Amino acid sequence: MSASAIAGRGRITAVLGPTNTGKTHLAMERMLAHRSGMIGFPLRLLARENYDRVVKARGPAAVALITGEEKVVPANPQYFICTVESMPLDRAVSFLAVDEIQLCADPERGHVFTDRLLHARGLEETMFLGSDTIRPLIQKLVPDCEHVSRPRFSLLTYAGARKLTKLPPRSAVVAFSATDVYGIAELLRRQRGGTAVVLGALSPRTRNAQVGLYQAGEVDYLVATDAIGMGLNMDVDHVAFARTSKFDGISPRRLRPTEIAQIAGRAGRHMRDGTFGTTADVEGLDEETVERVENPRFEPLKTLMWRNSRLRFESPQALLRSLEARAPIPELIRAREADDQLTLEALARDAEVAKVAVGREAVALLWEVCQVPDFRKILSDAHTRLLSQLFLHMARSPHRLPEDWVARQVDRLDRTEGDIDALVARIAHVRTWTYVSHRPAWLADSAHWQDRTRAIEDRLSDALHERLTQRFIDRRSAMLVRSLKGGRDLLGAVRPDGEVLVEGHPVGRIDGLR
Repeated sequence: MSASAIAGRGRITAVLGPTNTGKTHLAMERMLAHRSGMIGFPLRLLARENYDRVVKARGPAAVALITGEEKVVPANPQYFICTVESMPLDRAVSFLAVDEIQLCADPERGHVFTDRLLHARGLEETMFLGSDTIRPLIQKLVPDCEHVSRPRFSLLTYAGARKLTKLPPRSAVVAFSATDVYGIAELLRRQRGGTAVVLGALSPRTRNAQVGLYQAGEVDYLVATDAIGMGLNMDVDHVAFARTSKFDGISPRRLRPTEIAQIAGRAGRHMRDGTFGTTADVEGLDEETVERVENPRFEPLKTLMWRNSRLRFESPQALLRSLEARAPIPELIRAREADDQLTLEALARDAEVAKVAVGREAVALLWEVCQVPDFRKILSDAHTRLLSQLFLHMARSPHRLPEDWVARQVDRLDRTEGDIDALVARIAHVRTWTYVSHRPAWLADSAHWQDRTRAIEDRLSDALHERLTQRFIDRRSAMLVRSLKGGRDLLGAVRPDGEVLVEGHPVGRIDGLR
């Protein structure tokens, strides 16, 4: 029985509030109180983190992890920890939850969250977690839903603008491009001994390793994109915005107060208070925004993104027309063309693909191939050509990807030389093949390719972590800064050849009295 078929049964609750209110912790406790459950997270990293928590509580045989790039499914799992897009809604479970449900309004992914809001249900209990801004629309679209408000555990206070070099320890600096992140990290390396770096383009393994440096106290600073805004749990006392605008995929725009609150909310965890502000070269936040972030009160969402889920597979053109169907009510607006739809439009114009994409089965396969992500986020012709090759190989007998062709594609990525950008690009490529390897019907030996691509991604991730650490952390300076911060006297000495040592580390030379 599908989840949509059982919609309406069981208790439905929306647990809404700002960051650091314990919403996710509550949902995990509720799920484990049921005999079976499923929870969808907005990020693979969060799914993995919470999968590890449930494994610790119930053992690996009881828990499945399902994301676009990773599937760990034991024989008879009770609990499914997933990304929202990967939730297996054909599995009936007693408890079902969706995290960050306000992402229903996100221009890129919102239609998936809206579909879960409308159709995904647990047999006994369903829970939606997120911001209070979505409350009126949940009341309208899911009238039998109960609402629970959760206050923030700690205070969040505006601290104004500060120079990068004057930021307090345990600060996270937020920028919105890799160029800005690298520039800020370089300055903090020179002035404060180093910083950890977190970008959305990093693999989860690299991000975890970088966060681990920060959490272990090896560095006191973290420079990140808004990748930290969605649930990364770290001991951050202060969040500083190095930019108050971002490029949203179409054009640059100012950050919305809700976005500022989501990111600033990383400061202070549980009962420890936090502060937020800007760097000195950025115009400070206006009083109204500050007041809204400190005392969360935001304009409610007016509309949610929607895309027709009743698709037609008679032909590529019929599929495109069904994707372009208008939303049934004013509160839902049709999502702009997502990457999968743009890829379908491109492939439908390809004469060779059009010749083969005949009949429901072939068109359904084409649509499945169009949903293979381009983790480089550039929707280039190269990615479209790759998907065309995937489809043409599988649409013809024996309906599997040729092992030697896959091997050539994957083997050329198994190289750890190169700079940071080269490694990031290679990781993005191999993540696409990791995604492909988790489609058992596409490969004769999918388990082999899962192990192969995971091993390559791990090697590349470790190399990238090493390059980031080498570039942005001066361990000698970091140690000296920590020693000075501790207030103890430092031991200094001058060698006979003029080399100056502090705490045994060479820091320079002295030549006579110059």
